[in-house]
Amino acid sequence: MNQLKQLLYQQCLNYVEQRMAAAQQGIDEAQQASKDDTKSSAGDKYETGRAMAQQATDRNMAQLTEANKLKVALNQINPATIHDSADLGSVVITNLAKLYIAISAGAISAEGETYMAISPASPIALKIKGLRVNDEFNLNGKVYKIESIL
Repeated sequence: MNQLKQLLYQQCLNYVEQRMAAAQQGIDEAQQASKDDTKSSAGDKYETGRAMAQQATDRNMAQLTEANKLKVALNQINPATIHDSADLGSVVITNLAKLYIAISAGAISAEGETYMAISPASPIALKIKGLRVNDEFNLNGKVYKIESIL
């Protein structure tokens, strides 16, 4: 069971690291493009190119900041912790979904199953926080029953 949580945690960590690497690459490329853009007789073209490179840098910096926030959130999780109620770092198996409360990373696979990695601030995580096995909750007109919590 702890192996499953470790796998899910590692997949979330990989997701964050890929986002960080992509953002850093975008920053590096935008800065390189800005340096490569030489001033020509058409000054406006030069200024436009620099402005576009700066916008790309700013956009990628924002993405890098967001990825860093996700990494900080993941660092608060100890995959070895056993949970008896739904909380940060727990795997919650319901009759309708398999959830990993960590970060919003979407569908991730482990041991041949698909789990939804969700943020603790997501509507479903807020709804199930503190619930235990056999508890039920309603979300979007569906009744979920918690079958197990890891």
